[in-house]
Amino acid sequence: MKKNIALLLNLLCMITLSAFAQDNQPLRLGVAGLSHGHVWEVIRRVDRGDFVVVGVAESNDSLRANNRLRGKIADNLFYADLETMLTETKPEAVIVYEPIFDHLRVVEACAPKGIHVMVEKPLAVSTAHAKRMAELVNEHKIHLLTNYETTWYDSNYEAYCMVREGKIGDIIRINVYDGHQGPFEIGCSKEFTDWLTDPKLNGGGAVMDFGCYGANLATWLLKGEEPISVYAILNQQKPALYPEVDDDATIIVHYRDLTVQIMASWNWPINRKDMHIYGQKGYVYQDNATNLRVFSDTKEVKLKAPPLDTLLNDPFRYLKAVVRNQIPVNSMDLSSLDNNLLVVSILEAAKRSAESGDVVYF
Repeated sequence: MKKNIALLLNLLCMITLSAFAQDNQPLRLGVAGLSHGHVWEVIRRVDRGDFVVVGVAESNDSLRANNRLRGKIADNLFYADLETMLTETKPEAVIVYEPIFDHLRVVEACAPKGIHVMVEKPLAVSTAHAKRMAELVNEHKIHLLTNYETTWYDSNYEAYCMVREGKIGDIIRINVYDGHQGPFEIGCSKEFTDWLTDPKLNGGGAVMDFGCYGANLATWLLKGEEPISVYAILNQQKPALYPEVDDDATIIVHYRDLTVQIMASWNWPINRKDMHIYGQKGYVYQDNATNLRVFSDTKEVKLKAPPLDTLLNDPFRYLKAVVRNQIPVNSMDLSSLDNNLLVVSILEAAKRSAESGDVVYF
């Protein structure tokens, strides 16, 4: 009996050590597309050690031959075809830097192979695409995450905690401001702007590019509450530059007890991603990635948010931890599929409202 127990303990120890060793191995990461300007996220971190790029798929011959990942990974890891890259390199997960319209195509390729996917925001160009992606996720039991810059902001989590703790009372209004001077104005590449300003490939202009941030944060703060209605105005303040899509969007999302106003624009004089949360007893102004202003007890206090845990402050560390089952993805987490299905529904309602001039009811 003692011998059997000893053998069992040795076996359990070996299994535990094997799992620990696997968790500490770099994540095998595939890259789908190189045209999205946010591909710098991979480039900046590729030598860090928590992931290894096993393959890059890019159909554009010129972009595949000339990009900033060249020299950082071997030349034979660049593929013209996504299916070939997936089959030959067998990544654990794929991160997508293609037009938003192509997110569905990548999920269709990865899901049947059991390969997890992280897309850049927003999840999809339409609810039809988003629902099909959800079907594939549920059928093949993979993770599908959406990456927003603001997900990794210390200040947003501190604001969330203050709301949960009742620091400012019940929320009565949320105003979210996102955008910059415009893709052309800030020097985005031609490969990026070719699809970013295309109504089919991007699903719209500023309403998609920056409206998604506010919808994502509101869905998180309100624990997945579904809106009652959406009303939106989409403008073209610079039609000579952006003739096919909106460059300024104001989206009013009405909930049971409060209103969320999302102001997304390619016309801000500055780069901004900030949020004002108003409660019955005060407010929280999230000013940037780290700093907040909090009004309660008749006074305003400026503070710097505490840093996030390592697994929650970076998209690649987070992706690895999720894929390796080190942390769960809760239903309304900022990167979660459920949250981002609702985000796409809000954006689609905003586009319908702007086109018709009417309030769109959920």
